[in-house]
Amino acid sequence: MTVREYVDNIKDAVTSFWAGMAVTGSHLFRRPMTVQYPDRVDVPVKDTLPPRYRGFLEADLAVCTGCQACERACPIGCIAIAVEKSPADPKQRLITRFDIDVAKCMYCGLCVEPCPTGALQHTREFESAMTHVENLTLRFADPLKPVPVFKVTKGEAYPRRMVGEILKEQAMPWDAPAPAPVDSSAGSAGGKNP
Repeated sequence: MTVREYVDNIKDAVTSFWAGMAVTGSHLFRRPMTVQYPDRVDVPVKDTLPPRYRGFLEADLAVCTGCQACERACPIGCIAIAVEKSPADPKQRLITRFDIDVAKCMYCGLCVEPCPTGALQHTREFESAMTHVENLTLRFADPLKPVPVFKVTKGEAYPRRMVGEILKEQAMPWDAPAPAPVDSSAGSAGGKNP
């Protein structure tokens, strides 16, 4: 390397340094573009979302047939459903578990498509900041109070609740304590018999 090339390299470094500093300096006196979320927005963010926005999933068990099509369609397995026969009436089937792990969900919508009654829908909820990641598993069915499956009758409209109502009832504060661990073998059809 000659002395001339060496001096040219130093000159290029100084020139590019000052060009970059000029861009940075030009932003120094401009008004900031950052919006403080969520306290300084004129319209709530949920109201600015497009109509087909895919947020958290919500299951309306009042119209769920227990077909488990959504569980099979989920490519990453974030939906877990358990349907069992009623001990009182063997012809009656009960949903004992309907869990959706929002932390795993990629909001693809593949689980919503095969649902025959529209029991599974995307909501406009998207805020998932939690202290404990376990709180992001939404449990729509209680194993102690199983829900009977919905019987579809021909020509009947499905009486689904408004999208988002069920999720609001389940909403936990961001700093809620971690839930107690759930024994996956208890109450499921795949559990071992002693």
